[in-house]
Order: sequence, then C-alpha cells, then structure tokens
Amino acid sequence: MLGVTDFWTYVLGAALIILLPGPNSIFVLSVAARRGVRTGYRAACGVFLGDTVLMVLSAAGVASLLRAYPPVFLVIKYAGAAYLGWVGLGIIRSAWRKRRTRTEPAVTKAADPAELRHPFRRAALISLLNPKAILFFISFFIQFVEPGYAHPALSFLVLGVVVQVLSALYLTALIFSGQFLAGQFQGRRRLARGVTTGVGALFVGFGIKLATASVG
Repeated sequence: MLGVTDFWTYVLGAALIILLPGPNSIFVLSVAARRGVRTGYRAACGVFLGDTVLMVLSAAGVASLLRAYPPVFLVIKYAGAAYLGWVGLGIIRSAWRKRRTRTEPAVTKAADPAELRHPFRRAALISLLNPKAILFFISFFIQFVEPGYAHPALSFLVLGVVVQVLSALYLTALIFSGQFLAGQFQGRRRLARGVTTGVGALFVGFGIKLATASVG
C-alpha cells in the first residue's frame, strides 16, 4: 500500500512506542495540568512540529549523516541533554518558589513561571533536541518502506501521518487527564508541589539518560 510494507505491524509498533513515557508527553501533561486544555494543546502542537521536522530530516537522510559524523551527533546530544536538565530545574525551582508565596493557589493561572512561557516553542525544542529520536525514526521507517518504490516520499508521508494521528490521540488523552489532575490539586498545595517537583526530576533524569546514552 503506497510503498508501505507490513502496515498494521507498523501501526502496532508505533502505538507501543508512543505510549512509552518521554519528555514530550510528560511536558504536555504538566502544562495541561497547570494551565488548562488550551495551553496543553499549544504544547502538543509544538510536539507535532518537532516530530514532523525530525521525520522530514530522517526521510532526507540527515540522520544517517549524523551517524556518519559522530562529533556532530555528540554536540546535538549534549545540547538536548542540557536543555532537558534546564527545563527540569526550572520546574523544580517554580514549585519551591510557590512554597514561599502563601497567597498563590496550588495551580495558578495568574503567574507565568519560566517553564510555562511559550509552551509551543518549548515543546518543539524538546522534540528537536532529541538526537536519539532522529536515529530511531530513520531506523524504524526504513523497515516499512518498500525497496524500489517509485515514490518513497509518499511512503514516508503515510508513515508520518500514522505517527502524528496516534500521537494526537495520546496527547489529547494526556491533556484531559492533566485537566482532571488540576482539579485534584486545587487547594492541595503540598500535593501540587510534590507532583511538580517530581515532573522536574523526571526531566533532569531524561537529560542525564540522554547524556549517558551510547551513540550506536
């Protein structure tokens, strides 16, 4: 079908991969819980943009070039790790800063913490600064593109649309879950602070994991 082999195997594999927790999904959930559905979708759109760029680069062979030139890959790798760690520390600082400001609610819409500014841009950067995702996309896509198909760009388009549709469904579920969590955090300052700190720690952990991951 349009140069795609084992289509349903690909759909199942993509769904399982999307369901794995990662910085993109955690960021969207956190934003939705603290800022609401609309802002959650702004972050989700950033994820869609970042993933689309990565898929286009993968289809164009840029990922293979990164693999062929490890120093370039390492620069992107450590830049991504540093950014994830910086986002995580910002979230933790915001959580504990609110502890000193007793007049603020647990989930406030009046304040504008640094980690919640420009959620679209931040989500896009989180997606783009993930070199392991570039290598994953090119490795995963190649397995399902029919060799010798006359229009490989069409095959990549089909595979990319499947990923984005599955991602949209998953992120939508997370956004509305975040809205539910926001209601649970209202008036529960300690719980909100603990969860927010945990989210920040997850981002720091993602950064450490990326920085220590092997290239191959």
